[in-house]
Amino acid sequence: MCAKPVVRTILLCCIAAAFLAACSGLQPAAQNAPLEINLVAINDLHGHLEAETKSYASTAEALPRKFKVGGLDTIGGALSAWRAEDPQLLLVGAGDLIGASPALSSIWADEPTISALSQLGLRVSSVGNHEFDQGSAELLRYQHGGCKSNRPDKACQFDDHFPGAGFSYLAANVIDKTTNRPLLAPYRIEQVRGLKIAFIGAVVRGTEKMVSADGIANVEFTDEADAINRWVPEIKAQGVSAIVVLIHQGGETPEPFDMAACTQLRGPIVDIVKRLDPAIRLIISAHTHNGYTCQVDGRTVTQGESFGHMLTRIKLTIDPRIADLQGKITAIDARNVLMDQRRFAPDPALSVFLQTLKARSDLVLAQPIARIAVARIDNKINDAGESPMGDVVADSQLAATRKFGAQIAMTNHKSIRESLDSGAAGSNYAQVAATTPYGNTLILLSLTGSQLLALLEQQSWLDQDRPGGRIMLQVSRGLSYRWDARRPLGQRVVPGSIKLNGVALQPQGQYRLSVNSFISQGGDGFSLLTQGADRVDTGINDLDALSHYLIASERDNHPAGSAQADGRIVRVH
Repeated sequence: MCAKPVVRTILLCCIAAAFLAACSGLQPAAQNAPLEINLVAINDLHGHLEAETKSYASTAEALPRKFKVGGLDTIGGALSAWRAEDPQLLLVGAGDLIGASPALSSIWADEPTISALSQLGLRVSSVGNHEFDQGSAELLRYQHGGCKSNRPDKACQFDDHFPGAGFSYLAANVIDKTTNRPLLAPYRIEQVRGLKIAFIGAVVRGTEKMVSADGIANVEFTDEADAINRWVPEIKAQGVSAIVVLIHQGGETPEPFDMAACTQLRGPIVDIVKRLDPAIRLIISAHTHNGYTCQVDGRTVTQGESFGHMLTRIKLTIDPRIADLQGKITAIDARNVLMDQRRFAPDPALSVFLQTLKARSDLVLAQPIARIAVARIDNKINDAGESPMGDVVADSQLAATRKFGAQIAMTNHKSIRESLDSGAAGSNYAQVAATTPYGNTLILLSLTGSQLLALLEQQSWLDQDRPGGRIMLQVSRGLSYRWDARRPLGQRVVPGSIKLNGVALQPQGQYRLSVNSFISQGGDGFSLLTQGADRVDTGINDLDALSHYLIASERDNHPAGSAQADGRIVRVH
């Protein structure tokens, strides 16, 4: 008679125990074992939504091999596979996800890339310098949505409603001059497995020299390490278990992209890392388009190259029983993974999105513009610092502004993103747009001959002259000069060698220049251009200038371009 109540009691106790065990997984954190937090990082996508072919050398192979890597749908497939292993995986970014983009994205004001990243489940990203290409107001539109843009011909044209990013942009060191507060959120806290993980975002301090000054007049870019450290006490007070830095600044290493714990990292990121609060153990970097997972000052510093060619997988092992924040992370495992199409099945929904985007875009991009003189006008500068594509772009800008009085056109070679190829019907809109994707307008200004000489001396003639490498001005037809690498910086132009149409420049003579809006405001270090007198913004877009020049050249039976640079710049030693 008593057996049934006893059995019932035991059964109820077992059910209760099982229920409590199941519910224990909902507690803030397991108290008796370390937990693993999985992150995936992407940086410097630059709107590259299609796969590309590139050679890579890895630790496993002595010689580089070509891979078809990247592509929105391949990235989505990789993330789907990894989320099957861990549904709580966090996708994070380190800036330059848009800007300087291929035409597939840029003709729609990069809105398709913002949408794609949202579909991939991106949670947070630092801003990059290219997020400011169109100014801070346009960046805020990217974050919050809407169609009020400085590019009404592109904004909300792919879709008549732009909801904004489904992720948070972070910018601890971008300060609104009016409020003296960060323009965007400085940090964001995500919760994973009951643990709070904080992400602080920052961008390269020199952004103000990389984008047009007019668009960022309302903000100030401050020291990266100081800005990051400023928020650490506030974050610590919220009981976080880890602080991760997402920073659009980086370095370089000769080591393979997939070498674990590499040790030869150099560049601006190293000094920044050494000045960070000791509680910060993981830094996800960007900007230099280099792949690495390195150790610096006892911390892990990563970067996943560029263009979506690889993602960085990171595993944090966190012991919640350790009180000290600096010691909570007991292990960090980081590795770069190539987005190899042979390895990851494409995500079906993102494949459809990409196909739809391409079909819509092809109506614009496939339109032929003009035939060119050679199969490829190369953008690579030669030993003297001149490229065939640089010659064409400078000539196009002079042609577009000569009616305003321009005598000389100059452009920074880094504003020319790609070489120009010719198909059977000539170069199409997509190919031309890829060469000059920044949307600069052409500015007229006057300099004396002495100022022109000083301007040329501001070039980074050799890689070692500046951390960012060589920065050379491409000059229009009719201007020529010689320079000597043996001479000291500031004195490398051979005296008397600067000539316009064969006549030496006069030191006190006045010359009318056409330059793009970026360098006109001191971009790429050409501060002397800010001294130019009688400035006029022609409103002519650099892409339009190039397109019209190519069309006019073909119409005149002299298609533009050549296989070799024109020899306007001569290096004597």
